[in-house]
Amino acid sequence: MSRVLLAGESWVSAVDDHKGYDVFSHTQVHIGCAELLAALRGAGHVVTHLKSHDVAEDFPLTLDELAAHDVVILSDIGANSLLLPPQVFEQGQRTPNRLKLLREWVHAGGGLMMAGGYLSFQGFQAKANYHGTPVEDVLPVEILPWDDRVEAPEGAVGVLTDQSHPVTHGLDQEWPHLLGFQKLVAREDATVLARIDGHPLLAVRTVGRGRTLAYASDISPHWAPQEFMDWEGYPRLFDNAVTWLAGAAEAR
Repeated sequence: MSRVLLAGESWVSAVDDHKGYDVFSHTQVHIGCAELLAALRGAGHVVTHLKSHDVAEDFPLTLDELAAHDVVILSDIGANSLLLPPQVFEQGQRTPNRLKLLREWVHAGGGLMMAGGYLSFQGFQAKANYHGTPVEDVLPVEILPWDDRVEAPEGAVGVLTDQSHPVTHGLDQEWPHLLGFQKLVAREDATVLARIDGHPLLAVRTVGRGRTLAYASDISPHWAPQEFMDWEGYPRLFDNAVTWLAGAAEAR
């Protein structure tokens, strides 16, 4: 059992419906990680989901607060949400840099995962903006400085390159198709466990006393279609990932 903090994977849409002369406005909160939450909780992990609009205010600001979690997953949440808590953006006060904090936490034994998406790695129009940050320093991949998305509407298939690692234990050699991914560059000291169209799809790394994992595609639509989330390997993959990432914390 691991204590997991999942930050991101939600969004708020604001829509104006025009009906003749009249306009009807409405908003809706969308949760993109329902399947992942069910998979991890079903495997016995204790998962706290910090929705995207709560990250700036509620993401841990100290190492002690981070220490309450064995694993942190950043998924579809840009660097600005971590860099600009209300104390900084609204009140002009100094606060700890949470990107540096995550780097320090990993070196001390934490497990950090980043999953792909429009606001992951460098992201759509480079708006996620993790290139050149302390978070990139500890990830098993280097992040390109521009929009790093590869859209694959025809479908692209992930293929295991290492079936001996605990993260890939019990997984099929070839995975169901995905509809996109981030183009990443594996570090020399990383282990690439799966590739997609020749690019790293799943990579891991040991950093100090901690561990990191990069998953270059999404855990939910649109890049992860329903067929992928219905695949029996889906819960196994992320259970394995979280269990391995937490291993360093459990050994402390």
